[in-house]
Amino acid sequence: MEWSAGAVARMLGIAPTTLRTWDRRYGLGPSTRQEGKHRRYNDDDLARLRRMVELTGSGVAPASAAATLVAPEGLDFVSAADRMDAAGMRRVAADLIARHGVVHTWDAVLVPFLVEIGERVASTAAGVEIEHVASGSITDAMRASGVVVGTPSVLLACAPDEQHSLPLDVLAAALAEKDCVARNLGARVPADALVSAVRLVRPAVVVIWAHDRVYADQVPLSDLGDVPVLVAGSGWAGVELPPGVAVVDTLRGAVETILSRI
Repeated sequence: MEWSAGAVARMLGIAPTTLRTWDRRYGLGPSTRQEGKHRRYNDDDLARLRRMVELTGSGVAPASAAATLVAPEGLDFVSAADRMDAAGMRRVAADLIARHGVVHTWDAVLVPFLVEIGERVASTAAGVEIEHVASGSITDAMRASGVVVGTPSVLLACAPDEQHSLPLDVLAAALAEKDCVARNLGARVPADALVSAVRLVRPAVVVIWAHDRVYADQVPLSDLGDVPVLVAGSGWAGVELPPGVAVVDTLRGAVETILSRI
């Protein structure tokens, strides 16, 4: 059988917003899609979600519970992170990417881990060193997996003063899996440098990342010409965007949108 999100939420006794959060953060979403309709949950999806409810109800952190359900191998990454074993984290991440692909590995294992360690840092001020080493290891694994040769059709850049460039490394790797070449300018791209790069590379699509509004406000969107621009990251919430600029809020959505425009 197949069920809608509302029906599943009622069966599990959880709020629909919780169901959406588990889908967005941990990849615990519906597996099937009917043409022209919303995705539907099947029996396997429902069984995973029942177990998620049981685990979180017994006190297991949502990110840890999701890691055991979606990708048990994620526990190896967590174990390596706890030891600050950078090589071990790179090895596990690379293996997961090779077997499951970038999008699944990011959504099911790496994002839940990063969310959990981020919450730990915010609440206890402990774990910053683990977060930094893990981010570096993930970046290394993504860059190693995302090698594709050719003329870049996509330009990726962080907003000026934006230092969190990991999402762009992940996006570049996910695009490489689709044989789409991206040129990643990385962190803290000055406004004039971004404009210059767009004119030089003449990409089919530009993607700009900002996790904070103060950084997003520095991006010269109106100076980028008629190239299609996608913006990503929480920093764009509430920003008034020029015509032709679109927001992407998931890795899978970004990949699908980019591929549809090149």
